Amino acid sequence: MNDLDSFINNALAEDIGEGDHTSLACIPTKAIGSAQLLVKEKGIAAGVELASLIAKKTDPKLRLRLLIKDGARIKPGDVIFTLHGPTRSILKAERLILNCMQRMSGIATKTDQLLQLCKGTNVKVMDTRKTTPGIRFLEKWAVKIGGGNNHRFGLYDMILIKDNHIDYAGGISPAIEAAINYRKKHRKYSGLKIEIEARNLAEVKQIMTIGNIDRIMLDNFSISDIKKAVRLIKGKYETEASGGITEKNIRNYARCGVDYISIGALTHSIKSLDLSLKACKK
Repeated sequence: MNDLDSFINNALAEDIGEGDHTSLACIPTKAIGSAQLLVKEKGIAAGVELASLIAKKTDPKLRLRLLIKDGARIKPGDVIFTLHGPTRSILKAERLILNCMQRMSGIATKTDQLLQLCKGTNVKVMDTRKTTPGIRFLEKWAVKIGGGNNHRFGLYDMILIKDNHIDYAGGISPAIEAAINYRKKHRKYSGLKIEIEARNLAEVKQIMTIGNIDRIMLDNFSISDIKKAVRLIKGKYETEASGGITEKNIRNYARCGVDYISIGALTHSIKSLDLSLKACKK
């Protein structure tokens, strides 16, 4: 909640500055109004709970009447909520609510689309750290609303040994050994999972020989090599496919038997969903 409070306060301050001069000039001080959040595009609603918090932070006198919850399927013409209270406050909250909900709904919608393509498999679709700085928690929240899973939130909640770590550490074996020793030395981090990236089948075989990890990331593998890797690993470790996976090929990857598919595009190149906050005319 502290992250949310800080985000909302900072975002409102960024937008309002020393005052909303347009509303101050055009709208009477005591004016009361209503508005409704209209859906203009088919998708998954996300950010509804956040919108309620934004309204309360903007002005405790604002009343949000919820009609559609986070995670619901929406279509053009649907009304997600109505907002009633001081007109100036509605106008202050408008853009922040829309910016958040449009982006979060776009992420949730894309997540749902990819999950539908994986139906009938046991794969879990995950996001990555390829997020917008400062609002990672919102984007990962949207992935969850869309039915997806979160990968690590940051550098602090998992040991993920990637290609650069391997090269800097002097190879796969010293990198894994160092990670294991780190967990032993720092007991409070003993629960951190260790995942390591493999760039080819030879590296998968090398990792299998060393062991003592939790998950193997199969990075930029072809479909045929993913299948071979899954057969080599035989369920001994979790498997994650990553790199070059799109809506066109995700089902083929999902059918290879990997446990996870991680897709950076879920958060770094998403199309926002078309929503609009419109005044209710008397």
